Amino acid sequence: MTATLDRAAVPSHGLAGTWQLIRLALRRDRIVLPIWVVLLGVMPSTSSGTFETLYPTAAERAGLTAGMGANPSLSLIYGPAFDLSTAGGFTAWRLGGFLALAVALMAVFTVTRHTRAEEDTGRAELLASAVVGRYALLSAGVLVSAGASVLIGLVETGLMIGAKLPVAGSFALGGATAATGLVFTAVAAVAVQVAEYARTANGIGATAVGVAFLLRAVGDSATDATWVSWLSPIGWAQRIRPFADERWWVFLLPLAATLVVGAAGYALLPRRDVGTGIVPPRPGPAEAATSLRSPFALAWRLHRGPLLGWLIGTAVCAAVFGSVASGIGDVVGESEQAKEIFQRLGGTDGLIDAFMAAMAGLFAMVIALYGVQASLRIRAEETAIRVEPLLATGVGRLRLLGSHLVFAFGGTALMMVVSGVLLGLSNGARAGDVGGSIGDMTVASLAQLPAVWVIVGLAVTVFGLAPKFSTAGWAIAGLALLLSLFGPVLNLPEALVDASPFAHVPKLPAAEFTAAPLLWLTGVAVVALAAGLMGWRRRDVG
Repeated sequence: MTATLDRAAVPSHGLAGTWQLIRLALRRDRIVLPIWVVLLGVMPSTSSGTFETLYPTAAERAGLTAGMGANPSLSLIYGPAFDLSTAGGFTAWRLGGFLALAVALMAVFTVTRHTRAEEDTGRAELLASAVVGRYALLSAGVLVSAGASVLIGLVETGLMIGAKLPVAGSFALGGATAATGLVFTAVAAVAVQVAEYARTANGIGATAVGVAFLLRAVGDSATDATWVSWLSPIGWAQRIRPFADERWWVFLLPLAATLVVGAAGYALLPRRDVGTGIVPPRPGPAEAATSLRSPFALAWRLHRGPLLGWLIGTAVCAAVFGSVASGIGDVVGESEQAKEIFQRLGGTDGLIDAFMAAMAGLFAMVIALYGVQASLRIRAEETAIRVEPLLATGVGRLRLLGSHLVFAFGGTALMMVVSGVLLGLSNGARAGDVGGSIGDMTVASLAQLPAVWVIVGLAVTVFGLAPKFSTAGWAIAGLALLLSLFGPVLNLPEALVDASPFAHVPKLPAAEFTAAPLLWLTGVAVVALAAGLMGWRRRDVG
């Protein structure tokens, strides 16, 4: 009887249990993945409609490619302009690189969440002791990430075809997005073998995404080094040239990279034990330094890496986008409709102010995602059973949670200041008014902070009152972003758009400052925070 049980406990093959783990991963990601799919899938089709509104005649479209393509700042951000005379070509130029960047991050986070993070919590070891094959956990994470990437590409393709864009170009753009997701799914499969902790694996994967974006940016903005873009998977996505004489053979590059890098990830897996990495962490001292013997010191150790990465990314992006503002008139081209809109905004100055206000709002929406990440860090510690031992000592619950929330609220404030200063500095340096521009944009960015804090406060509320649904914090942030970005474009009811806290922030510096909405938003954030703290004090840990 014992021998029979022992044989039954041995996996029949290395992939045994993969399907069950895929179902579990999909259940856990039933909120997060649909947000990614909807957000990235609908962007191209909804954005393509604005092209014909702004540039309705062939004469107005004729100079777009030469004008925008000759602007190195725009090439740095969006990539090369192949054919901007059509709605599809314009959409692929404006969104192709960002779609590839976003799906790459989605792939990295998804693979890590269902592989290395499971090992961090000890659940992977329990599964490995049962009838689950050695490669099942990695395969489940890879297949979920790859499936989400392909689904995003299919949704993009279907909606673009539904918007009456050319079929070939629609498949090319959707396929380029999906192919990029597959490449970075493979990159993440390697990262989770190399690193010993989920946050390190996410850092490696995100760094690879950042390097790919920088290589693409350098190659596209420098006329004598365009070959550098061919070193980047994001550059490959744009070199497929959707809606501009598609180059189907370029798809061979991401597919080959996916197979080679993915095979490396599978080859590294049996070379390590469950819960360890190929590269072991450095051993720490036998006794902690005095500066580390507090809940805040522990929180600083956990948050400093993500905070530094977000700060660097915010600073770089703000400097780039701010430098584009003074040349934003190139985007208008010969469009009489666009000129009329911008004249109502106050002419060229009004256009620049409107662009900078939009950038302040966009940075706020993205920084709110960091706030959610930081506020839910303690939930990850809780599920890993690292919070309960701390609370068994003299550490109080509110003191422990407050140490993490310092980074959720203070970190977002710091990033908003950095984004405002760099937006103003780079714009002012080109416009000849550094001091005034920095002051205006710092105020404009700080005006967005109450809306950011509402998102963070609601994430804390969910953590405190319904910890099992803590991932809903991401859904709240994603919904606010969707409503703010696409609500006006899709002509959604005003009451629905107003559900986003960002809809109530005065659009500085283009609009007049009003304190009332900021006070209301701050009050909502305080109430949400208080509800979360009360729930955390009263509920059970775990």
